[in-house]
Amino acid sequence: MKHVRSIVLSMRLPVESGKRLKRIANRHGWTPSDASARLVEEGLRRSEFAFLDFRDSPAGRQAYIQGSSLAIWEVILLLRSYKGNAKDVAKHLNWPEAKVRAAHNYSEAFPEEVNEAIAENDSTDFDSLKRMLPQAVDFVASKAKRG
Repeated sequence: MKHVRSIVLSMRLPVESGKRLKRIANRHGWTPSDASARLVEEGLRRSEFAFLDFRDSPAGRQAYIQGSSLAIWEVILLLRSYKGNAKDVAKHLNWPEAKVRAAHNYSEAFPEEVNEAIAENDSTDFDSLKRMLPQAVDFVASKAKRG
């Protein structure tokens, strides 16, 4: 999430919550203030968008569709490949169409976030992927012989 103009709000947390917040901040290399701002923003987005979740990924914190392994940007890539047809994407994923529309709604509200993730994905080649995932194997699908 990008830095934007901010306001200072004072807040009290239970001691245990404060400790948990500090652990999360340390894990991500954030300040406790940054961690609390990010978590509040994520909570606000969750309350504003259906089927939304946030998770840590190799590319950082990302928005995902609840109950799936797909980040919002991945659903949007599929939606683009199906020329915007949410019904066909839902059928492809065996999802209710509402989940596909939820991803689309989020991408319209935060297009820069989604487009940056797609651009990063597009810029990844096999060699850089293999550095991150040494077990990766390059393969080429062969055509089935008709007999």
